[in-house]
Amino acid sequence: MKHTISVLVEDEAGVLTRIAGLFARRGFNIESLAVGPAEQVGISRITMVVPGDDRIIEQLIKQLYKLIKVLKVQDITQTPCVERELMLVKVKAPASNRGEIIQVAQIFRARTVDISEDTLTIEVVGDPGKMVAIIQMLNKFGIKEIARTGKIALVRESRVNTEYLKSLEAKV
Repeated sequence: MKHTISVLVEDEAGVLTRIAGLFARRGFNIESLAVGPAEQVGISRITMVVPGDDRIIEQLIKQLYKLIKVLKVQDITQTPCVERELMLVKVKAPASNRGEIIQVAQIFRARTVDISEDTLTIEVVGDPGKMVAIIQMLNKFGIKEIARTGKIALVRESRVNTEYLKSLEAKV
């Protein structure tokens, strides 16, 4: 199972290296990593997606807390969150397919951010599921390049689980 881990750290050189080293020493892969300033000056938020079972993740969290400059660690996998990712996709787009590719992008509320004689570059923002879905739709045209930021997430203060609400809507 993939877990989303949110870590607050003091914004100092070497913190990310120590965290990555901890994962490497234990043979764990970080599938997604996003780092940026948090709400307080001098604090950064690291959001990681890590594969592993609950027991392994619990051990990793304990190990993270032992690192200097780590302030707070949360496994937010089962917590209602707002999750987003940014992706740029460069797609083969000869004139004959361009209209169809633009329609696919519009359906996903994506934007065309660059165009050449034979390619379109599309910017997509959304949850990780949206990224997978648009890639599946664009694959038939030929994807030349993809750049993704990795998942960022914040816990929903309302504690409303929108995934649960979506499943209820689907049943109606």
